[in-house]
This record gives sequence, structure tokens and C-alpha cells, in this order.
Amino acid sequence: MKKLTMFIVSDSVGETAELVAKAAASQFREGLETVSLKRFSHIEDETQINEIVYLAKAQQAVIVYTLVKSCMRTKIKKECQNAGIKCIDLLGPIVEQLGIELGEKPLEEPGLVRKLDEDYFKKIDAIEFAVKYDDGRDPRGILKADIVLIGVSRTSKTPLSQYLAHQRYKVANVPLVPEVEPPEELFNIDPKKCFALVISPQKLNSIRKERLKALGLKDDANYARFERIEEEIAHFNDVIDKIGCTIIDVTNRAVEETANVIITELQANSK
Repeated sequence: MKKLTMFIVSDSVGETAELVAKAAASQFREGLETVSLKRFSHIEDETQINEIVYLAKAQQAVIVYTLVKSCMRTKIKKECQNAGIKCIDLLGPIVEQLGIELGEKPLEEPGLVRKLDEDYFKKIDAIEFAVKYDDGRDPRGILKADIVLIGVSRTSKTPLSQYLAHQRYKVANVPLVPEVEPPEELFNIDPKKCFALVISPQKLNSIRKERLKALGLKDDANYARFERIEEEIAHFNDVIDKIGCTIIDVTNRAVEETANVIITELQANSK
């Protein structure tokens, strides 16, 4: 029965190399007594490689590495050969082959996979947040949000929330109607993160009529009448005067354009 010692060497965290090493070792049970894995993370200096190879030789270890810089891969391979120990390059052959296939040089920047993973999960969190706190369902989301959208019905609050969520912003949106008092949380947030969406009465009338038709209803319902729209807009103006937030006219703006205005203002305010 043999004892296998593997050194996992990476210029990032080393999770990928360790998982592959474990998966490979799991295929050998009869002749293998124990498997010992030691991870060496964030290795970006050639002197570190010398020390690792020295330890590997002393412990009769196999070195498994994922190093994105070609100079570091060359260094560790050469040192292992000089020391007479085994080493396995998990990343180099794939990167080199992809470089040939794509006709370009790799970035050779450590940690990009982790950055991509973190970015992905941040986007998922933001999307789930936008769904949870859509349409004023839970006013607690107002205090947690990066962006708060307010406006009367049919001013594109929900699609705008989802678009901004895909840009990694946590967004809560709140509809304003005269019969319902706006949540107290609206008046307790930084007005710089609150954006009021305004639209012309004529455009809103047209949108609401089309909405009623899509639902199989008559387009002369109170919801689409000018008197009702003007009442809602008057209430909307009262609320935004109290908050003191930024007003954005979405009458002739696509969702993407409105999102860009919001993001630009947020970035300007953060400076």
C-alpha cells in the first residue's frame, strides 16, 4: 500500500487543481493507503517555486499546478526536472491549445475564474432581489436596495428593475397611488439612490388603454381615463417633493436609456 502526497500549486486559490487532483486520486483505491494534499495558493514569485520544489522532494510529493503565466509554468517544470520529481500541468496545455485555436495570446492574469464566478452570483442575487421587492411587495427592501424606483402604474418600473439587476444593482420599486400612503421607508433613505419615473399623461393614457385591451377589458375604464391619470400624477408630485429625489422622464426613453441615466448619476454621486 502506498501513501500519495500531492502539492497543489496555484497563482490563485487553487480550488480547481485540488478538485481535479482529488477526482484523479479517487480512481485508485486498492494500492493506495492515504492521500495527502497540501495547497500552495497565490504563488506568483519564482523564489516561491524553488521552496515548494525543495519541500516536494523532501516529502516525495507530486506537484500538481495551475499557473496561468507561461514563465511560471516553465520555471516549475524545469525545477521539478532538476530535482527529479513528478509534476503535472493541468492548465498550460489547454491554454496553449486554445491560444492556437483562437489565434490570440492568453491574458495570463490569475484569479479570473473566481472573479467571473463572483460576478455571476452577484447578478443572480440582484435578480432575486428585484423579484422579491417588486411592486412594493415588501417595503423593507427599500432600505436594503442600491436603487429605489418610484412612479405611477405603467412607467416601466419592473422591466427597468430587472435590467438594472442584470447590471448587478439591487433594485426595489414602489408604485404610487393616491389611495395608499407611500411606505415610510421612502422618506428614510438617501434621496440620491431614489429615482422617480415620470411620463406624459397622453403616453400613459395610450399605454394603459393597450394594457386593458390585452386583458380583454374595455379601454374606457377609470384606470385609463385622463382624470384618473392626472390625479395619480398630482399625488406622485407631492411624494417626490417630500423625498427630493431625481426625476427621469421616461416618455420617449427605452428601458436601456433610462438605466444608463440612472447608472451615470449613481457613479457621479459616488465620486
